[in-house]
Amino acid sequence: MSSSKPTSGQGGAATPKPTVTTVWPGAAYPLGATYDGAGTNFSVFSEVAEKVELCLIAKDGAETRIELDEVDGFAWHAYLPTVTPGQRYGFRVYGPWDPAAGHRCDPSKLLLDPYGKSFHGDFEFTQALFSYDLEAEDLASGGTPPMVDSLGHTMTSVVINPFFHWGSDHPPRTPYHETIIYEAHVKGMTQTHPDIPEELRGTYAGLGHPAIIDYLKALNVTAIELMPVHQFLHDHRLLDLGLRNYWGYNTFGFFAPHYQYAATQHAGAAVAEFKTMVRSFHEAGIEVILDVVYNHTAEGNHLGPTINFRGIDNTAYYRLLDDDKRFYKDFTGTGNSLNARYPHTLQLIMDSLRYWALEMHVDGFRFDLASTLAREFYDVDRLSAFFDLVQQDPVVSQVKLIAEPWDIGEGGYQVGNFPGLWTEWNGKYRDTVRDYWRGEPATLGEFASRLTGSSDLYEATGRRPSASINFVTCHDGFTLADLVSYNEKHNEANGEDNRDGESHNRSWNCGAEGPTDDPEIVALRHRQMRNIMATLMLSQGTPMIAHGDEIGRTQLGNNNVYCQDSEISWMDWGLRETNAGLLDFARKVTALRKKHPVFRRRRFFEGEPIRSGDQIRDIAWLTPAGTEMTHDDWGSGFKCVAVFLNGEAITAPNARGERVVDDSFLLCFNAHSKPVEFVTPDGDHAKEWTAVLDTWDPNGNSDLLIKAGETISVSPRSVLVLQKTA
Repeated sequence: MSSSKPTSGQGGAATPKPTVTTVWPGAAYPLGATYDGAGTNFSVFSEVAEKVELCLIAKDGAETRIELDEVDGFAWHAYLPTVTPGQRYGFRVYGPWDPAAGHRCDPSKLLLDPYGKSFHGDFEFTQALFSYDLEAEDLASGGTPPMVDSLGHTMTSVVINPFFHWGSDHPPRTPYHETIIYEAHVKGMTQTHPDIPEELRGTYAGLGHPAIIDYLKALNVTAIELMPVHQFLHDHRLLDLGLRNYWGYNTFGFFAPHYQYAATQHAGAAVAEFKTMVRSFHEAGIEVILDVVYNHTAEGNHLGPTINFRGIDNTAYYRLLDDDKRFYKDFTGTGNSLNARYPHTLQLIMDSLRYWALEMHVDGFRFDLASTLAREFYDVDRLSAFFDLVQQDPVVSQVKLIAEPWDIGEGGYQVGNFPGLWTEWNGKYRDTVRDYWRGEPATLGEFASRLTGSSDLYEATGRRPSASINFVTCHDGFTLADLVSYNEKHNEANGEDNRDGESHNRSWNCGAEGPTDDPEIVALRHRQMRNIMATLMLSQGTPMIAHGDEIGRTQLGNNNVYCQDSEISWMDWGLRETNAGLLDFARKVTALRKKHPVFRRRRFFEGEPIRSGDQIRDIAWLTPAGTEMTHDDWGSGFKCVAVFLNGEAITAPNARGERVVDDSFLLCFNAHSKPVEFVTPDGDHAKEWTAVLDTWDPNGNSDLLIKAGETISVSPRSVLVLQKTA
């Protein structure tokens, strides 16, 4: 029932044999390793397996194998009353090796637990990690794999202590319409921060440090969206180039926080440190959202390593080609796609989401390449099993659900087509705002739609403006500073001859490529950054800031820093002083949004009179001459428009059912290269206007007071915000 063996599958002296533990039948659920305070239950799913061994790994590398005799519903399980947190383990799965039929069972591989809560060690990309001849690249479909033991060359799963003192922790539950999201990277955000102790930089503890939390609070951020923190792999191609998988979109452990982000590196420490970070954010009223990658795994294509899913049940976990099951369907560009049609794979995804919500207290999820999860056969299906499960789940349905609504497969671009519970990264908002401010013609009508919450995309599915996650930059692509400094990508450091990354960036370098000392170009770039930041915060919907944009972070024109774990991608905190005016402006405009509900309405504009016989509506679009925009005006190629937002015409009540009344504003947008004269609205409802924000000024300040009906000059490529004061 149990045995001990050397750490190398190629012979050598045996290490001391660990003590064989008592084995009880245990339970099929929950899957994974579950410590209950006395012992640990182990359970792993495999429909294809003929035999499964639980392998306990001692600190000296010795292995004890325990055959799992109990099988219920294809879950192989046992309870070990003497196993406690810190125990390292894995599985060996015996079954068919028949790549032509999609089966890849290889008991020479120590397989990681798909439900592992923590991992330890590292991977050595030698023959031991692969179930085919590396030199011949032969899948051996008619024979057997090389059978080189991976123990000692792969990571191990670790039993964790699930108990944690949360105290009075509770989720902030910030409504979407009051949310400002800040997308950040655990290491990149903290690696160079001078106020964070050196030993905490690049870690969960560093991210939860008061220096970061106070900074985000001053920026009026209500939610931090973390780039992948599920345990991921640095693939060998990047390591060979001296690079790393910095972004982390290469998951193999959907239940484990990436342990290299823990300040304390002993087995299982990352879990408690992550929970402590979440508790700190919650105490400050900031939600934690995770960027999750359930569309593929780190095992890659048919020539990738055998880490866990491939060796446990390849046909269950992955989408395979119908006519040749040696190969994988790839809707993600990463080599494989998880099989979200299969019940146990769907269970893994849902169990993972519930675990992070219930046990780790996170407040929401952003789903990478979410269209892949909705592919029932080939097409993206809004009624797919995945969406059905999310809809009815009492836990997952109640947290923030954000889709990246596309993948690389045919028909994968699905902006506006996700179901009612979901919000979406609005790629059309990003493209339109970029085009408007770089002066592209015929974008004004589209710009108006995006500014008011994209009702054309979301209203038909019963969603509100907040369903639109408005962003202009994110981790993928240029930073805001680079968007206004480069016409072309400059990804030479990635080792792919600048072939990687998006080539059509809708960027404009303002007259010079890259760094320049020309004061006019520098001033224009800063004004363009203020214009975009102001547009983002004045738009209906849910805004998202990419970390560092508020201080002008640059990646030197690299728009694909997925492999750059270096100063290229880390935050340069010295920019707080260098670009202090930009930071002050960002704080000013986020505070303006926070203070005034007219910029964050819960419902779409109606464009109708607010009272019978009244001509004043909730919104009005005006030409610079002060007349209402006509159909011809929208198509004329104008680069200027004024938007009247009526603070007395907010129809949705607040959380207590009370009427919401706000100030009224006039937003004057001028994307032209010359100043434009705007006539302020006149009449019984407005007698005087005060300028509260002007992007022409480096700090966004203005002290203008304008009488209704008077003309005001709006500077070239700038936004002027007027507030009705009388």
